Amino acid sequence: MKKVSFVLILLVIFSCQKKSNNLNVLVGNAIGTTFSIKYLSNSSVNFEKKIDSLIEAVNKSTSTYISTSDISRINKGDTTVQVDNYFLEVFNKSAKIYDQTTGFFDPTVGILVNAWGFGPESSVKDLDSAKINELLKFVGFDKVAIKNKKVLKLYPEIYFDFNAIGKGYLVDVVGRMFEDYKIANYMIEIGGEIRARGVNNKNKHWKIAIENPNFDGSRSFATIIQLENESMATSGNYRKYRVSDDGIKYVHTINTNTGYATESNLLSASVISKSDCADVDGYATAFMAMGLENSIQFLENHSELKAFLIYSNNKGELETYATENFNK
Repeated sequence: MKKVSFVLILLVIFSCQKKSNNLNVLVGNAIGTTFSIKYLSNSSVNFEKKIDSLIEAVNKSTSTYISTSDISRINKGDTTVQVDNYFLEVFNKSAKIYDQTTGFFDPTVGILVNAWGFGPESSVKDLDSAKINELLKFVGFDKVAIKNKKVLKLYPEIYFDFNAIGKGYLVDVVGRMFEDYKIANYMIEIGGEIRARGVNNKNKHWKIAIENPNFDGSRSFATIIQLENESMATSGNYRKYRVSDDGIKYVHTINTNTGYATESNLLSASVISKSDCADVDGYATAFMAMGLENSIQFLENHSELKAFLIYSNNKGELETYATENFNK
C-alpha cells in the first residue's frame, strides 16, 4: 500500500556526523532506505545512538519484517500481545485517516499486499477475481479494535501492514526526540518523508525538492518548495511495481475497494501539512489509490492540506495539479 516499503529492520550501514556553523548533519542507511538529518545545536549529545534506539523500539512494535515484533505476533494470531504506545498511536492515526478517506487508506490491506507479492509473506499464485473477493473479506479497519491494549480482530486472517504510514511516523518520533532536547531548528528526511521545524543555518526555511516520476531511473525535479514548520510525504507507483508474465503492470498501492493492484492516472502525490509526518504519509498513499479526480475532491474539503499532484492525461503526457494554498 506504499511506494517504498517500510522495511523495519534496524540496519545503519553508514553514518557520519559533522558540524559547520552550528549545523549538524547525520546521513546514512537505515530501515531499508536512506536518511538525512540536519539540525542546529551545540549539544554534545550523541544523537546517533538515540536515533538507533528509537528505530529499534519502533521496529519491535510495528515491523512486519521482524518475525518477533508485536505486529508480526498479532498477525499470526497471538492474542496475548499488549501493544505499546508506538503501536497505539499508529493504530489511532490509521483509524482517523481510514474514516476520512472512506477506506482508501487501510492498513488491514496487508493480506492483499502479500497476495500481490509486495509484502513479507508468500504471494498467491494465479490470483483471480474469485480469490481477491475471498481475501477482501479480511480487509477493513472497521473490523479491528484495541481494548485494554490488546488488538481485537473480527477475523483471525486479518493482517496489519503499517508500511503506508510507518516511515512518516518514525520521522515524527525522531523529531519529537529533538524537541525534547529543546532543538527547535531541524529537518528530518527518512526515505523521502520529511518533518521540518524552524530554519536552517542561513536563517531560512528548509528547502525541499519534489521529484518528477521518471520511469528510466533518472532524477529530475518538478518543483522546489519551502517547509515552514511543516511535514511532507510523497507517494508514487512509478518505482515499485512488477510486471506479470503476460505483460500486465501491477503496482504496490492496493485499491481496497476492488482488491486490485492496478495503476491509477495519478503518478505522484506530495502532501504537506503542519500536522505530523505520519498523517501526510497516510494521505499521500490514499491519493494514489483514489486517483486524480477523487484526490482533488478530497483536497477541496480539507484546506489544512497542501498538495502537488503529478498525473498522466488522456494523451499519456505528464501534467501537474497544485492546491491553491500550495505556495503559501
